[in-house]
Amino acid sequence: MQGDLTGTASDRPPAEPGGDGAGEDRTATRTTAPSWTRRGPGLLLGCATALVGALYFLVVGTALGPFLLWPRARPGALQVLMTGARRLVALERVRRSAFFGDLFPEHYEASDQKILRYLAIRIYTGLLCGVVVGLLVFGAVLAGLLVNGVVRGTLGWDELLTQVLLGCVLLFLDVQGLYSLAALDARTARECFGPSERELLRLRIDELATSRAAVVEAVDAERRRIERDLHDGVQQRLVALAMLIGRARRSRDPERADALLRQAHEESQGVLTELREVAWRVYPSALDSLGLEEAIGGVAERSGIPLRTRFEVGAPLPRTVETAAYFVVSESVTNAAKHSSASAISVAVALEGARLTVRVEDDGTGGASETGSGLTGLRSRVAALDGVLHVHSPLGGPTTITAELPCA
Repeated sequence: MQGDLTGTASDRPPAEPGGDGAGEDRTATRTTAPSWTRRGPGLLLGCATALVGALYFLVVGTALGPFLLWPRARPGALQVLMTGARRLVALERVRRSAFFGDLFPEHYEASDQKILRYLAIRIYTGLLCGVVVGLLVFGAVLAGLLVNGVVRGTLGWDELLTQVLLGCVLLFLDVQGLYSLAALDARTARECFGPSERELLRLRIDELATSRAAVVEAVDAERRRIERDLHDGVQQRLVALAMLIGRARRSRDPERADALLRQAHEESQGVLTELREVAWRVYPSALDSLGLEEAIGGVAERSGIPLRTRFEVGAPLPRTVETAAYFVVSESVTNAAKHSSASAISVAVALEGARLTVRVEDDGTGGASETGSGLTGLRSRVAALDGVLHVHSPLGGPTTITAELPCA
């Protein structure tokens, strides 16, 4: 069974300090580092659960061995074996959470192969930890006997020095062994109870491949839209302008020619206005010269619906983030004006830490289609920056579009 990696952001634990780029997807974290008075009983309980696991596989594995070798009975026998194995893993998960303070993803389900590998390592480390603890107890008994011999005077100083030296070496090795086994136990638990680094890397590669394909598709859609705007709008008006000028040149009536030239002049003004609108939809020059706030102000000026803006950004933004934020506002306002029958629109842009939040809300009829070309293009543009676009548009309204863009 393949592990489920499609969790929401709320299902993921917080990033570990000092981590790498995959820090946001760590499989386990700790709220506070527990003391050894809490971890010690957890290690001892781990020795007991390892013994239970070893007995389980010894007894159940021996009983199911013939069925596991028979191809027809193998699926059923494997299912019975894995049922108990998953219960053992659930017990280990509770132990790690209770005694070591580990937090794991709630909706992650490990594969059968990963569970069996984890239990094999867990049984080995648990039994070995039991041996180390047994050696520590044995050493404590010998130390008591050594002290008793010193008190009675039956132990010479040369023998005492030799015993103390050997005891210190063995104590150091036992303590180091416990630390190493505890670290191995924690690492194997993180790999079993959450996605491994390889799974995270594969998931990230899939996300990047999907994002790249979406960006390419969005760019092609944007080119088609620009071509359509130029062909159906500016080109048609230029053709009409050329026809007016041609009629004015052929006219023998001065008054008629003057009227046609006035009409041609008005048409040229309309062509310039429409060409400017197309240029603004492609890329606003004010974004480079004046910044995001002024570019959003230009959207408000051109909007046919009253638009209220709130801009709370106290630090410079990356150029790519400014561009994406502008197009989120521009496309959302355009969609509201065309399709929502809205009477008012509010735009809020706020920088919170290293994340820019853009929120556009209108009081229209709602029902915005997330599969439409406009919102699909916005989602692709935002996803290309590792951002997230949320669309909430129930029938009857209001429609709220929220984009979260990382600025780091």
